[in-house]
Amino acid sequence: MSDIPSLLLASLSPQTRKQAEQSLQTFSLQPSFVNHLLELVLNPAQDRAVRLAGSVYLKNVVKLRWLPDDDSPIADRDKESLRSQLVPAMIALSNPSDKGVRAQIAEAVSLIAQVDFPDAWPNLVEQLVASLNPQNFDVNVGVLETAHSIFRRWRSQARSNELFSTIILVINKFSPAFLQLFRFVAQRLFTTPLPPQPELGLLAQSMALLVDIYYDLTCQDLHPVFEDGHDEFFNAQTGYFMKLMAWDPKELHTEPDEPTPSLPSKIRTNILELAEMYVKLYPEVLARSQSVEALVRAVWELIGGGQQLGISHDPLVSQSLRFISTAIRSGSYKDLFSSRDTISGLIQGVVVPNVGFRQQDLEAFEDSPLEYIRGDLLLTEIATPRQAAGDVIKALVASGLEVVTTEIVGEWIKKGLDTYSAQKGGGDSWKSKDSAIYLFESAATRGGTTSHGVTSTNALLDVVKFFSDSIFADLQGDPGSVHPVLQVDAIRYLYTFRNGLTKEQLLSVIPLLARHLGSENTVVHTYAAIAIDRILFIRVDNKPMFAYTDIRDVAPELLNMLFRRIESGASPEKVAENDFLMRCVMRIIITARQTLAEGFEALLLRLVAILGTISRNPSNPHFDQYIFESISALIRFIGPANPASVPVFERTLFGPFTVILQQDIDQYIPYVFQILAQMLELHAGVPTDYRALLPILLTPAIWQQKGSIPGLVQLLKAFLDRDAVQMATTGQFTSVLAVVQQRLIPSKLNDGWGFELLQAVVRHIPASELQQYFRPIVVTLLTRLQTSKTDTYVYHFVYFLLYTMAINAEVLGPDFVVRAVEEVQPGRMYAHAGAQTVGPAVHELRHPAGAQDAAEGPQSGDRRPRAAAHAEQRHDAGAECPGLVSPPSLCLSPSLSLSLSHPPIHPSPLPSPRAN
Repeated sequence: MSDIPSLLLASLSPQTRKQAEQSLQTFSLQPSFVNHLLELVLNPAQDRAVRLAGSVYLKNVVKLRWLPDDDSPIADRDKESLRSQLVPAMIALSNPSDKGVRAQIAEAVSLIAQVDFPDAWPNLVEQLVASLNPQNFDVNVGVLETAHSIFRRWRSQARSNELFSTIILVINKFSPAFLQLFRFVAQRLFTTPLPPQPELGLLAQSMALLVDIYYDLTCQDLHPVFEDGHDEFFNAQTGYFMKLMAWDPKELHTEPDEPTPSLPSKIRTNILELAEMYVKLYPEVLARSQSVEALVRAVWELIGGGQQLGISHDPLVSQSLRFISTAIRSGSYKDLFSSRDTISGLIQGVVVPNVGFRQQDLEAFEDSPLEYIRGDLLLTEIATPRQAAGDVIKALVASGLEVVTTEIVGEWIKKGLDTYSAQKGGGDSWKSKDSAIYLFESAATRGGTTSHGVTSTNALLDVVKFFSDSIFADLQGDPGSVHPVLQVDAIRYLYTFRNGLTKEQLLSVIPLLARHLGSENTVVHTYAAIAIDRILFIRVDNKPMFAYTDIRDVAPELLNMLFRRIESGASPEKVAENDFLMRCVMRIIITARQTLAEGFEALLLRLVAILGTISRNPSNPHFDQYIFESISALIRFIGPANPASVPVFERTLFGPFTVILQQDIDQYIPYVFQILAQMLELHAGVPTDYRALLPILLTPAIWQQKGSIPGLVQLLKAFLDRDAVQMATTGQFTSVLAVVQQRLIPSKLNDGWGFELLQAVVRHIPASELQQYFRPIVVTLLTRLQTSKTDTYVYHFVYFLLYTMAINAEVLGPDFVVRAVEEVQPGRMYAHAGAQTVGPAVHELRHPAGAQDAAEGPQSGDRRPRAAAHAEQRHDAGAECPGLVSPPSLCLSPSLSLSLSHPPIHPSPLPSPRAN
């Protein structure tokens, strides 16, 4: 394994990455690989890049191969050895220079603990506690980071008895040492004189982690240890948290313009995050200590001076305002916030200063436009002072204080607009108008989502009138005549309040948005694409607002402008950088549908050219998803209506798809199989080019990539539907059964796809050919039922039995199924299965349409696969990502599409992405 360091370095270069990854994959299958890799990571003599790459690779191996159902799972002996080394490894990496490596190993610890703790790793907490050392805070920081990486996953987990048992076990073992260390660190921080550096910094870093872990241990329920000791931490005068809110030694200050917050600022931020959680979950406990009132006063002292603080304070300011918003929304502290003077002071001293457009915002607007957009769109949690300040206004409006809030905010809106008008847009007056628009948007919003925009508005504000009076002129202005930030504000206003405008109003602004697609400013043309995408996505009564007739005339030009923007990238990474543009392309194609038939070949060629460019170095999974969705949508809407187009699609796509398969571009292969299946479904039979592909689909190697399984299943179903006689004659269907029995049914992740493929075999292969293989199939199914039963598996198993019974075939039917099950264990098996499995599960089966399809037999009128019809309905529904399954290794935002762990009993051939 001496080549591993050089291979890790080679994996960092796009030119050598593929070959290096393949070699590393080969090495990773050898015994003790993970332990050898950890040794390499811990070796300080190794190049830092090698150690960091090794830590990332180790984390990924753990992520992909730790479970028994994973491909080539790590051997139990190697797992046990690695578990015993990980906590000592975190301690060995306690040097600040190893922070990046330590973070990856901590993530590996978290991943393993999620699976193995406490059952297979019972001594983990004891290892952590034994490693704590009051004399060595370099070590303590590493131990606390490890503990936090394990416990923090509880914050987002669903409540369950198993989770509570684990938390109680941890608290019983960990809390004595944890509380003792907390008190010791607090005592050291509050001593006079302060400890010297670097001890002071390590103590403060430890305290920030201790507060994080306090959150972890109380995020699900309040254990008596913390409830009984609440006053020690939360008391308004003597509690540790209130003392820490006031603790800010100048020795730990950072420059205001430094992006990294100081350690005292981080401690305060963590305390306010903890307090926000307590306001939501334990208000009655907080009420005993009057700590909310004390924390509000502390927040006011920190950020209520009517000035913007430096960027290093951004996390603290944002969390402070989130805490205030949560307290307002809780309704438990109306006395604190309901007076006019309080609201006026809050808006003047905190909200208005933080809504202002700062110099660093302008720098991000110009230098990091896509990062600016993602933050501005709230695609993540509220993270900036501006967003948090706007949320305070929304909280006041939503809490029954809209009259006085609207009146006070309205005065500031008028002041901003008047300043802009008085200076005729000159100088920095655009900032005043920008703030006024943001204040109006915040005050006008009562409810909404990221996907659908604002869904309910403040009745005291006229959204349409404000648009006409103050926004429309900026939207209509020529490039250069209006500051680009104000043009973005105008587009964002449309994006935000799109559901409050009529169809006619929205159609009238699409040409204006099209003009902004031509802007040279990245934020402007990207926001225009986002607005067009979201407008076309609007639904009324669960139906799309816009039909293909609405955009038939403008769709070609919109697509042309978007393609020009995408194609202007100078490298594969730059081409794929802006996924918002490609999502807009996808949305226009889905909306325009068959009206693009006249020029579809030119569109397809441009998509293929872009695909060829980005395939040289895939870098953006969202962009990948949208480009393949766009190709799929063209096929979906043009192919069935124009059979002559199908050879054009195939001629254009077979070449690049062959390259993708030959070069093993694993990010794209799952999409390729799905689109090949989609094109094959447009044929009545199986063309020669497809038939040559079938033997490849039946090789074990091609099923090793989990992301390819949905597409492979769909492709094999298409073969079975169109070429069952040939597959029966050649015996190829037995290889399909082997895939089902060996690769799919034994896997908890993929058993649903196995049943879907098995149903296709039963439906299409002649019963006389299938009869001799049915008993081994039943044995496989019953074996899995006995060894690793899940509720989902039982559902699929029972459905398959009923599906097979319902098929109108000479041999198959209820008696055949019963006999096949009985042959496994004569006299007992079917009665036992019926009593223990089939009977209880039957009431769970909702709409057995598949049995009806089977009963109609292969000669029924509609030969189109049920799944294909379902996929078309998904396009009709205007789904976010309407067709293709993304590889499970991709982490797509949940807002983009639904997440499926298993296919439904009647799955779409191209269901929405499986979020990892």
